[in-house]
Amino acid sequence: MSHGSSPAAWTAVITSLVGFTVGAVALIPEPNWTIFTIGCVLAVGAAPLGKIMSMAGLGIDRQKQH
Repeated sequence: MSHGSSPAAWTAVITSLVGFTVGAVALIPEPNWTIFTIGCVLAVGAAPLGKIMSMAGLGIDRQKQH
C-alpha cells in the first residue's frame, strides 16, 4: 500500500513548506511584503505543481492500488 510517496507529492510538500518558511521569515522582524508575497505564491503554487507532475506520470499509479 502506498502512502502517496511519489516525486509529485514530495515536490508539492517541499515547495509548500519552503513557501511557508519564506513567508514567515519575511515577517521577522519588520514585514517585507515582497518576499512575503513570493512565499505565498510558492505555498499556493505547490498544489497545481503536484497535480501537473502527477499528470505527467510522476505520481502514484492508482490502478495498482486495491
